[in-house]
Amino acid sequence: MNKKLWSASALLADGWSNNVEIAIDESGIIESITSDVPYQQGEKHSVLIPGMGNVHSHAHQRAMSGLGERAGVSADGSQDSFWTWRKVMYHYLERIQPEHLHSIASQLYLEMLKHGYTCVGEFQYLHHGLDGSAYDNRAEMSLQCLQAARDVGLGFTALPVLYRYGGFGDAEPLDGQKRFLNDADGFIEIVTQLQKACENDGNTSVGIAPHSLRAINQNLLTEVISQLGTGNLAAIHVHISEQTKEVDDCLVWSDQRPVEWLFNHFSVDQQWCLIHATHLNGAETSAMAQSGSVAGLCPTTEANLGDGFFNAIDYFNQQGYWAIGSDSHISIDPVEELRWLEYGQRLLTRNRNVLVSEQQRNTGRNLLDGAWQGAALACGRKIGQIETGYRADLIALDDSHARLYGRKQDDLLDSWIFSGNQNLVKDVYVGGKCVIKNGCHANEISITEKYQQTLDQLAE
Repeated sequence: MNKKLWSASALLADGWSNNVEIAIDESGIIESITSDVPYQQGEKHSVLIPGMGNVHSHAHQRAMSGLGERAGVSADGSQDSFWTWRKVMYHYLERIQPEHLHSIASQLYLEMLKHGYTCVGEFQYLHHGLDGSAYDNRAEMSLQCLQAARDVGLGFTALPVLYRYGGFGDAEPLDGQKRFLNDADGFIEIVTQLQKACENDGNTSVGIAPHSLRAINQNLLTEVISQLGTGNLAAIHVHISEQTKEVDDCLVWSDQRPVEWLFNHFSVDQQWCLIHATHLNGAETSAMAQSGSVAGLCPTTEANLGDGFFNAIDYFNQQGYWAIGSDSHISIDPVEELRWLEYGQRLLTRNRNVLVSEQQRNTGRNLLDGAWQGAALACGRKIGQIETGYRADLIALDDSHARLYGRKQDDLLDSWIFSGNQNLVKDVYVGGKCVIKNGCHANEISITEKYQQTLDQLAE
């Protein structure tokens, strides 16, 4: 037994409990939980809840957050959209090198920890050098993200991206995509290098991320999954149905919608996380919910890019799994993702407290329960519960703050999600190690200074 924590109130797997002692072993696993015991030893808290998993991150985009907000039109005269934003992003990527990515990811992961994210699924597709040639170590860029997570203390699920084509039907890639591209052998080498790097590290796992149906084909993905083996992968993530143009192009190519095509060609189950899934018809919504796959929702990015609203009410009513991600990092706060997931549905329906269930009528608590459960599946890790055998990924909330003062249990969680914008995360534990204390990280000054130096270099 390595460490003990005590909390006056803690949200355990079977509900709220008082005067809770949590024993954590040397590997960062919760070894035992005892309720209704007076404080005797260890670090003392008022409120402990599970840490939040962030299932969708493009770390390099943290450096350009906010830079796509100047209105313009594309060459064909159409207004700003995801596709015009993508051109800005591709231009920014032309200069980022491994040492830059480490600094950017370190700042990003620090910010995640400070707001209560304790694990990230890093959907990393910036694989190669500036001219598109592979680094001597093909996994170099993903390893920089892994090292950044280790340096700051964030849990990490590596999701190297399989990207080969520029559009549906094996279209030739664009020049701006040259740093992303791999064939099956090159991609498998990246994955196996990451798997080796994550051996015997309980804070990490490795999955894969076919970027989108427009960037791969059936034979390529089938070969990769077959050679790697699903049992060796934490999860399989894919962008799907984010934009109406994507749906329309898929229909022209295959006479099927993206989710429809995916389910007709692959065995989609709980190991899959379908990112965005914004534009679903009723049959696709039901297929996703029944499959056990996780909808990876990124409401602030989806709003920023003008994607649209996920069909959340129908999906929730069918008990579909879902999780949240910060994606392009225009916001790095689980509170804002959950709040805007609910607010989007309120705006659509002109009703309040929409995303609740018969079992849980508190909206904030219901949202948190779903996000915790979905993130554990999508990250392929035992997280999201304060339970024996699970990772000791925990956050302590500041219930002395005016926003939370006097609130208890589920009402406290509702107030955390829906009553303001100050960060109320006080302490954060990852694998039992305290990485945020009183809202601060031990190395945040040096991390931020290095990040600022990196932005200066990229601006030269």
